[in-house]
Amino acid sequence: MNILAIDTSADETSIAITEGRRIISNGVYSQILTHTQWGGIVPSLAKRAHQERIDLVIEEASKRFLKAKGEKKERKTTYLNEAMKSIDCIAVTYGPGLAIALEVGIQKAKDLAKKYKKKLIAVNHMEGHIYSCFAQNSKGKPDVPIKFPYLALLISGGHTELILLKDHLSYEVLGETVDDAAGEALDKAAKLLGFGYPGGPIIERLASGVKNKDIYKLPRPMKKSPDLNFSFSGLKTSFYYMLKKMSEKEINKNAKFLASAFQEAVFESLLIKTEKAINQTGVTNILVGGGVVANKHLRSYMRKLAKRHSGQVIFPPFPYLTGDNAGMIGIVAFYKAELGSFSKESQIDRTPRLRLSEKAVG
Repeated sequence: MNILAIDTSADETSIAITEGRRIISNGVYSQILTHTQWGGIVPSLAKRAHQERIDLVIEEASKRFLKAKGEKKERKTTYLNEAMKSIDCIAVTYGPGLAIALEVGIQKAKDLAKKYKKKLIAVNHMEGHIYSCFAQNSKGKPDVPIKFPYLALLISGGHTELILLKDHLSYEVLGETVDDAAGEALDKAAKLLGFGYPGGPIIERLASGVKNKDIYKLPRPMKKSPDLNFSFSGLKTSFYYMLKKMSEKEINKNAKFLASAFQEAVFESLLIKTEKAINQTGVTNILVGGGVVANKHLRSYMRKLAKRHSGQVIFPPFPYLTGDNAGMIGIVAFYKAELGSFSKESQIDRTPRLRLSEKAVG
């Protein structure tokens, strides 16, 4: 089954064509340079960029799909028209995300489904981050078998969640952030230190090579709470007041140690709750998805945690899969299609605060 997948949940216009777990073709237009100058995503600019670029990205993804299949288009048609002959259905992210960005992808999916008479599948963006760990390239690599159950730790700019998966598309939310997400906290820390957006990669670069990683001993919020929820707002506040007591010269001199200490506090908080989840559920195989998982230091910590419990940790196998991408949306859609979980056009609407615990559309 070939699926054309669309994701416009934030600042990436992403189109992919998938076959099962295999991502045959993937096209992305990044808006990062547009939003960097504003210190974060500007919704109106994101919507406009999606509208301006989505057709070009679809055509590029279609071209790559045909090339991968060894097929050529006819001279008087588009790559999309030729590719759609092999497409079985269209998948689209309907939430969570920026409302006016989501609606661009949703409307395009509806238009294509109507024009080419294809079925629609609505996908939760966070489902995609879970299934990004199962992704394969066009040749079916890596060939990692799926063995339930799993604990999934989702760490992105706006979300921090612990999910129990007992089977495909079966999600039990064990814990989530009660305020800010880990990615948001890292971005804020970078801003407080005087750096730009996105902050996570900047914090990672600053902290890299620091031997004494935690000299400032920032708090680990909710460390002793018995539940599996997260909190990072108090950590940000502690960091703010710490910096307020320091001179600009002192901050600049110790920026790498400050960044390292903040990163350690965030990561240890994630590890504490994940280990509690392992102890409570007995599940030792872990999936880790979302933008923050691109951090090599965090990956090292997660590997050690899984090893300590004789388990396995699986990350998205390719760097682009840690960010927002349509490939992961197409993979989720494949398993939904197998269950006959298709959606009517009237059912699909932008749902910016969509949760995994909500009943799926279709």
